[in-house]
Amino acid sequence: MIRKLEKEDIDKVSKIWLDSNILAHNFIDSNYWKSNFSEVKKLLEKAECYVYVNDENEVLGFIGLDNEYIQGIFVYNKIQSNGIGKKLLEFIKENKSKLCLNVYQKNIRAIKFYKREAFKIIKEDFDKNTGEKEYFMIWKK
Repeated sequence: MIRKLEKEDIDKVSKIWLDSNILAHNFIDSNYWKSNFSEVKKLLEKAECYVYVNDENEVLGFIGLDNEYIQGIFVYNKIQSNGIGKKLLEFIKENKSKLCLNVYQKNIRAIKFYKREAFKIIKEDFDKNTGEKEYFMIWKK
């Protein structure tokens, strides 16, 4: 089931955020993610977030948005590639006519996922915080 993020979800969601970023972005020093952890935790409380929960109401993944911009899709590491990210994205697509995001060029797995979900690379960008190249991608209904 997918529902809006609740205050009691913040600890679990922020842990999923940290663990997923460290795993997916092994080309970025893990201290970068750790140093942003407390700030992200605060921002999650104010962000538009939706969580995927199992029958026991345990949070297994989430998607964060800023209007049409996807801040990220994060799934508990041990159950990635089981369709949870796809379900979260489909849930968001139902209510949006356009979505966009940035993805690191070295994150091949994520790029393949977004391409499979009909996102198109529009331009190449550069993340000044990490020094990494990224793509700006768009999906339109």
